[in-house]
Amino acid sequence: MLQVIRNGLVLDIAGRKADKADLLIEGDVIRKVGAPGMAAPEAALEIDAYDQLIIPGLVNSHTHGHGSFGKGLGDKWSLELLLNAAPWTSGGFTLEDKRLAAQLNAAEMVLKGCTSAYDMYFEFPTASKEGLSAIVQGYRDLGVRVVLAPMMADITLFRAIPGLMEALPDELRTRADTMKAAPQEAHISICRDILESWTFDAEQARPALGPTIPLHCTDAFLTACRDLATEHELGIQMHLAESRVQAVAAQTRYGMSLAAHLERLGVLSERFTGAHCVWLDQEDMRRLAAHGAGVAHNPGSNLRLGSGIAPARSFLDHGLTVGIGTDGSGSSDNQNMFEAMRMAAFVSRTKNAEPDRWLGTWDVLEMATVGGAKLLGMSGKTGLITDGYKADLVFLDLTNVNFIPLNNVANQLVNCEESSAVQSVMIGGKMVLENRMFTSFDFDGLRGKVAAALDRLRTDNREARAVSEMMARYVSSHCVGLACSHQEGRAAET
Repeated sequence: MLQVIRNGLVLDIAGRKADKADLLIEGDVIRKVGAPGMAAPEAALEIDAYDQLIIPGLVNSHTHGHGSFGKGLGDKWSLELLLNAAPWTSGGFTLEDKRLAAQLNAAEMVLKGCTSAYDMYFEFPTASKEGLSAIVQGYRDLGVRVVLAPMMADITLFRAIPGLMEALPDELRTRADTMKAAPQEAHISICRDILESWTFDAEQARPALGPTIPLHCTDAFLTACRDLATEHELGIQMHLAESRVQAVAAQTRYGMSLAAHLERLGVLSERFTGAHCVWLDQEDMRRLAAHGAGVAHNPGSNLRLGSGIAPARSFLDHGLTVGIGTDGSGSSDNQNMFEAMRMAAFVSRTKNAEPDRWLGTWDVLEMATVGGAKLLGMSGKTGLITDGYKADLVFLDLTNVNFIPLNNVANQLVNCEESSAVQSVMIGGKMVLENRMFTSFDFDGLRGKVAAALDRLRTDNREARAVSEMMARYVSSHCVGLACSHQEGRAAET
């Protein structure tokens, strides 16, 4: 199928400009970006993009599809309190629930201009072929491209944080002691089975590994993930130095930083992505850069959970590939990449006194497109509007108040737009959203199914919630005490 898009204002990320241009689409690929009025085959379907800004589909470098059911569940939650609540916020999902959660995550991303995502999806006690298939199908139902990394651990929260088990009163310690993570052999066995039976088109959905947090994984599990990833040329994504508690606990357990520990185990590589990385120091950044690793910057959830502000400018200074993520809706409450871009730009200003050291709007636009595409293993395929790339395009309404007057396209995309101007979205040459309506997906039906699933899950998880809430104050007080007991050094950005 041939399509020609005319009269639009096209964002050129590589050239850092926006100009009028026509686009010739053949099948799922951009065949040519040309001057307005360029010749096109007579058979080409014409799409009029007058008064529209066309940008590459945004790339979410870190999300959790299971978290789409968790919007607004917590208020004053640190990361550790969020993890403590996981049994009732993410437990008890049926196969259909997993697909619905993926659909909801994908639908929100499409509505907010995102066409690809790196999803660390959690299944308890471990991943499953049926579950991964349902999750991928949920994304395919919306057309969103996904790198799917099962989020796994073989150590529970209460054993991962030094001293936490001992800080619980006897009754709760007994309960915590009964909580068991799946052994690393089970995780690796099912992941190998999933990989060897993977049938999805790699341009639509590809697998990766997600050993969740170094402290929650035995060294044997981490090295097994390393070997499996090497064997199958897979990406590995982990939450790395997300909170101060993690940074302090690493020194207690390993006598070194988390990044140093991963390097010692040989886990770092060009296929490794560290999510968050709030508490990396300069030496840690050099370690990651030396191995060609990347960072998924999640400023929204870092603020929401009180984890801190990641030194994103220093990431770039060290030559790291940096993408932008929303994190899961259970920790950031939305899948809005426009908000994530704005926060990335703004929080960088608190790290440096010199405006020249702040992240500019073009910097964050590159992170949210080109940088994210590289982290997903999709470089050369998406993230730019140029010849030979996938036709993953977002059409924004220039009559929206966010663009009136139109003074500077890049600045207004980051500083003004919050997704309300997203009018249409094309993925792989197919319009999946047109005039803010899904073209082949029943969003109203999804709403009803999600409501019914949540009614059931609230009942089923009532006891787990009660236990988590009893444990919460002990988790919080111990983690605060642990973090404050060490003045964990980190080099200031320069």
